[in-house]
Amino acid sequence: MILKILDILRILIVSAAFFFGYQIGFADGYDPIAQLHFMIPVIIVAIAGISGFEGLFFAKKSAEIKGFEVGSNYQRQSAIALLSYAVVAIIVYFSNWGIIAELTIFFAFIFFLFFSGLNHGIDAVKRKNYKWQNINRPFITLLLIAGMIYPVIMALKSL
Repeated sequence: MILKILDILRILIVSAAFFFGYQIGFADGYDPIAQLHFMIPVIIVAIAGISGFEGLFFAKKSAEIKGFEVGSNYQRQSAIALLSYAVVAIIVYFSNWGIIAELTIFFAFIFFLFFSGLNHGIDAVKRKNYKWQNINRPFITLLLIAGMIYPVIMALKSL
């Protein structure tokens, strides 16, 4: 039950990040840097932070739900890596290091998420592992990327 709540929480927080991020971005003209300054840490903490927490504290059930092996050291390592994205996103945000640092952690995170989505999709097809996370991960990742393309491009153009 807790893992379903965490899944819903991830989606709700990312949806809220898009809603409020676009509100902030278009509040007075268009400011993609203000938009991304809000969205990047919220999205990374919601996805990577919650996933990392889930992977460390609910490892067995999380692996079972995804149809993956249980008790893998790689699972623990992946959870720690995800938590590191979240922690670095928070550090960058509160240190106010600017859009370049924010985009750097975002690109590293998206690179991981893209290939994680690819891995889940391949697993779904190759091993016929049609668990919810394997089916939705590639599509949700592509939706996230699609929603971030415009503000990222506009922010890079403004530099």
